[in-house]
Amino acid sequence: MCRNIKPLFNFDPPVTPEEVGAASLQFVRKISGFTLPSRANEDAFQAAVEEIAGISTRLLQSLATNAPPKNREEEARKAKLRAADRYGDRVSK
Repeated sequence: MCRNIKPLFNFDPPVTPEEVGAASLQFVRKISGFTLPSRANEDAFQAAVEEIAGISTRLLQSLATNAPPKNREEEARKAKLRAADRYGDRVSK
């Protein structure tokens, strides 16, 4: 999976539409191979981002769990530590 796409389920505070949109954009970029589509592909690219965002929102709203919500700051700290372990000194702690 693309490292820029982060889990969005079961967080406190809940996911925002902007976060879903950003993940959708990264997904479409990954599968299309385009960072920025050409003018000829721009409409199809944007339509795909919007559809993926809608589908993702519906999925996140329909999921259920008994686990307590994860704290965003704590999860970000853990991710930063994992990156530091993976890349050494290239990532600041």
